[in-house]
Amino acid sequence: MSLGRRTSLGFLINLLARQFSQALAGRINAWGVVPGQMGVLICLWEEDGLSQAELCRRVRVEQPTMARTLQRMARDGLVRKGSDPLDRRKTRIRLTSRARNLEPLLARAAGEVNGLAWSELKERERELLLDLLARISWSLDRDRVLRPEGEGKEEG
Repeated sequence: MSLGRRTSLGFLINLLARQFSQALAGRINAWGVVPGQMGVLICLWEEDGLSQAELCRRVRVEQPTMARTLQRMARDGLVRKGSDPLDRRKTRIRLTSRARNLEPLLARAAGEVNGLAWSELKERERELLLDLLARISWSLDRDRVLRPEGEGKEEG
């Protein structure tokens, strides 16, 4: 199979990610939130007080990216950093009341975007798509764990 825009899974998924981000941005920017912060907010709404390392693992971003994201979120009054009561060396990231109050508004905005994305699919197709995407994600995770860092790069 030749590699093209309609046949490359990676291209299509990246295109969809950008489209989701653009659609979401138009709905949440008024509240001072950007799409790149939504993953952090969702994780903290699920379990407040995670460490930066835990957030990196869950959101799947590198530490420097997470550090910049959290710095901006703290500046904008969405999160605050505090020490872990059991281990003062650890820093915990906690939601502010502003971020908690924004949850229903941001969830509604994300729901609108998801609704648009699902609008042309039947319920069974939605379930199948979610299952297939989860399996693809699992396959890529397995490859990442099994492949040593740098393997597959050309030497020269």
